[in-house]
Amino acid sequence: AEKFGAAETVDPRPYLVGKLLETFDHYPDIGLLLPAMGYGDEQVKDLESTINNTECDVVIIGTPIDLRRLIDIKQPSVRVTYDLEETGSPSMADILQPFIK
Repeated sequence: AEKFGAAETVDPRPYLVGKLLETFDHYPDIGLLLPAMGYGDEQVKDLESTINNTECDVVIIGTPIDLRRLIDIKQPSVRVTYDLEETGSPSMADILQPFIK
């Protein structure tokens, strides 16, 4: 978002509910990104409530699935996709090699 000129990234922590509140309590260094921690009924409900409670102009969805198919997002939203590009060492193959038989 910042790369493409977003004025700011909104901190979702004041708007957290349920399982997401527990997740942020357990992992306080998550930062400003709102993780989708699973797709069970309660997790989806908590994610929907948290997103819809958050005061923002747009929601950027960067999850493997399009969340708009699971939840009703009140704010305008856009889905972004990405690919992993290894840029340094060790590579993923280097890390996994000791575990491959």
